[in-house]
Amino acid sequence: MAESISSQSDVTDLTSERPNQVLEDYEQPRYTRRETILTMIGVLMVMLLASLDQTIVSTAMPRVIADLHGFDRYTWVSTAYLLTSTVTVPIYGKLSDLFGRKPIFLIGIVLFLAGSALSGASQDMNQLIAFRAFQGLGAGALMPIAIAVVGDLFTPRERGKWQGVTGAVWGLSAILGPTLGGSITQYSTWRWVFYVNLPVGIAAMLVLIFLMPTLRGKSQKVSIDYTGAALLVLGTVPLLLGFTWAGTQYAWNSPQIIGIFAGSLVVLAGFVVYEALLERRGGQPIIEPSLFKNRIFTVSALVTAIFGMGLFGSIFFIPLFVQGVQGSSATNSGLILTPLMLTSIVGSIVSGQLVSRLGKYKWLAILGMIISVAGTLLLVRLSVTSGNTDVLLAMLVLGLGMGFGMSLYTLIVQNALPGKIGQSTAALTFFRSIGGTIALAAMGSIMNSAYLPAFQGALPNSIKQAAVLSPSVKQFLSIFINPQVLLQPGVEAQLRAGAAQQGPAGLTLFNQVIESVKVGLAAGIHNVFIMSMVIMLVGTIAVLFLREIPLRGGRSKQETAAESSGAEASEVEGNLATTI
Repeated sequence: MAESISSQSDVTDLTSERPNQVLEDYEQPRYTRRETILTMIGVLMVMLLASLDQTIVSTAMPRVIADLHGFDRYTWVSTAYLLTSTVTVPIYGKLSDLFGRKPIFLIGIVLFLAGSALSGASQDMNQLIAFRAFQGLGAGALMPIAIAVVGDLFTPRERGKWQGVTGAVWGLSAILGPTLGGSITQYSTWRWVFYVNLPVGIAAMLVLIFLMPTLRGKSQKVSIDYTGAALLVLGTVPLLLGFTWAGTQYAWNSPQIIGIFAGSLVVLAGFVVYEALLERRGGQPIIEPSLFKNRIFTVSALVTAIFGMGLFGSIFFIPLFVQGVQGSSATNSGLILTPLMLTSIVGSIVSGQLVSRLGKYKWLAILGMIISVAGTLLLVRLSVTSGNTDVLLAMLVLGLGMGFGMSLYTLIVQNALPGKIGQSTAALTFFRSIGGTIALAAMGSIMNSAYLPAFQGALPNSIKQAAVLSPSVKQFLSIFINPQVLLQPGVEAQLRAGAAQQGPAGLTLFNQVIESVKVGLAAGIHNVFIMSMVIMLVGTIAVLFLREIPLRGGRSKQETAAESSGAEASEVEGNLATTI
């Protein structure tokens, strides 16, 4: 019996697949019901805080620009936050494994709240950008550690039941955020978009300080990988900047973009080499290269990045299609994705309940990818003549697939690597964010390359000739070179009002140009949706290689101990066969 257990442990150590001893160390429940429930209340408040912040701020940005002046730095308010919050995710995840979730979690909340207060007090755009970057330093800890805490409190099968709750928080924030942001800017000052974080964050922090267990890391040797952290930051920031600037401020083949990408790849290659050497010496690298020897982690990371690429791109361009092609008002643009968010909540709850009851995840992962592919296929079928029902159906299906698949991979990885929950969870969040950033840049370039020729081709010859003869007409057409201007509330109405002042001829010109914009947008977004579908198909193929191992937590520890030695030996042999 002892030899069988030892043999199993040796095999699983070599394959990085849930060592038997690790399973014993992480047998749950380890905390009282009171500790668990109160900790989850604090965690859910933090998750709501992190997800709500992004949707509220984006809605309030037109009012912020009107007050602080700085349209030329508009995108940097979000970009600065994205950069710092993305690059710090793996660092926080590793630190939480070393020092415990609670102290690192609280540090992140304090930084986030301080950044929120400073952002609300900003006197110009440069200050706001700097303080948003500071806020992002804290935000990088919130979501990944919150998910890791769920992994600490519950067994993998129990986590499935909470998957619906955490998914509901994310969907709820996407629905409430735009409405709340609009109400704040309408009835109060935009500064409360940031100040509103303070009461919720302080309440969550107090709950966690006094009621959350420490959730200490299991590592015996604690050392901080300062060099690895520096290399990760120096490699990732230029990479994200390159994809943010490519196709907008600089051409993809410009010396600036090529230089940024080349420098980033050199530093990231150095990061990988250094991390491998550090791990070989028994150190504590930020992202352990040996994680990728675990096939479950590798496939999950790949599929998570693909999910981020396919879904993030689709979600970004659906509002542009609804407003630019179908002519919907931009006033409530944040509510356009409500159907998608609602079905994602349903999908998350259903998949969570199924994985908890059945203890199997591979068929759910495959089903989620298939539904997502079906959703992107419905998006590909959209055209200039498509109605609201066509878009609604596509969003409902895509949201269901997103709900089925997005949270599942965190559970899968935590089940396979119970001793590295913080690091593995943060790595998935990191790869999803990187994938989304890369896809958004690529899809923006694809849309623009198809949009401009289609837009210019759809313009009547009379307008083309007028643009050659009249500088004012040429200037008016230049407004629509970037069709995303239509996403800004009130812009189309202002342009229409300005054209109406020129009389019937001006209004006719405006209507003809808008029709051409619709044709160009439909062509450009169609290509984007094709790319999304192809990416999701690749993800479907990748998920077929996902290895399934039983989710822990199906039976209590007492029930296991009560089994006969013969049954216990049989179970060990079965687990060993599964591992091999």
